[in-house]
Amino acid sequence: MAKTIYIAGLGLIGASMALGIKRDHPDYEILGYNRSQASRDIALERGMIDRATDDFASFAPLADIIILTLPIKQTIAFIKVLANLDLKEGVIISDAGSTKSAIVDAAEQYLAGKPVRFVGAHPMAGSHKTGASSADVNLFENAYYIFTPSSLTSPDTLEEMKDLLSGLHARFIEIDAKEHDQVTSQISHFPHILASSLMEQTAIYAQEHEMARRFAAGGFRDMTRIAESEPGMWTSILLSNRETILERIEDFKERLDGIGQAISKGEEEQIWNFFNQARDQRQAMEIHKRGGVDSSYDLYVDVPDEEDVILRILELLRGTSLVNIHINEENREDVHGILQISFKNAQDLERAERLISENTDYTVVIK
Repeated sequence: MAKTIYIAGLGLIGASMALGIKRDHPDYEILGYNRSQASRDIALERGMIDRATDDFASFAPLADIIILTLPIKQTIAFIKVLANLDLKEGVIISDAGSTKSAIVDAAEQYLAGKPVRFVGAHPMAGSHKTGASSADVNLFENAYYIFTPSSLTSPDTLEEMKDLLSGLHARFIEIDAKEHDQVTSQISHFPHILASSLMEQTAIYAQEHEMARRFAAGGFRDMTRIAESEPGMWTSILLSNRETILERIEDFKERLDGIGQAISKGEEEQIWNFFNQARDQRQAMEIHKRGGVDSSYDLYVDVPDEEDVILRILELLRGTSLVNIHINEENREDVHGILQISFKNAQDLERAERLISENTDYTVVIK
């Protein structure tokens, strides 16, 4: 039976979600809310949604499933609005927030006793691009789509959501909301603090040591890439997961102090163990299997500085979907090759490695 789906927030996540739902459920009616007209117009023109509004409350009573793909504060505000509307009995309400406890707690508080179902969610996918114009039906492919059930989640809720979102081709997983915030504070939220702190430190340092700007490549580039993330989103994430993130900061300070003392005392074995243990731990992590945030698969090719060499590589890869191409021209101290090509999945990566290795004598490294 065809359903009516209401997506509130037609940014990259909401618009891409609409495309994924349309892929497997072309008969479903998708309604969209967005404050700005530009995203509403794009979503309508490209057939992502069937009808649009700038009045959130107007479409909510029509929906079988409501998904809030909005900033955390606005998500909580809209949950309060939904609590006072005459919604369809048994309607499923979900969200896409990067922290979960605050949102799940709000839903359990404001929707208690209402004939609705609520399940928290966090699709771990994203891009440096924003807005409905950047929507991508494959944005969630192989990425984790995390559900954080609440006291308002009935046994059939998750199955209905998984069926609705089957066209996203994501990997669904369930976790407690508080555990989700603990885990993401370490592997997502705190790294953004580190990246931005490192950028701030380097910018100030480069005022007296100008060459720091020129030599900043390789590991520095990789470590600070996420410092370009949207400030408003990260402000709300930190403030909605305050206690856990502060604990991660204190823990890290102690670890920095530990290696600092080892350097001060010249403890060679302890310093060696510090680096060796980190290397072993990283190689053992599922980080090499990917599938989380900003999932991509990188291939490095050591190509000579010759005319048309990059065009030759790209010609070999004709028909293969590329995520990004980067030429590592300058400081290459810790880079695995001049040409860095990123792919969306392991199959494309393996195909590219085979084609380049078979048709050239260039060194190819997968990381």
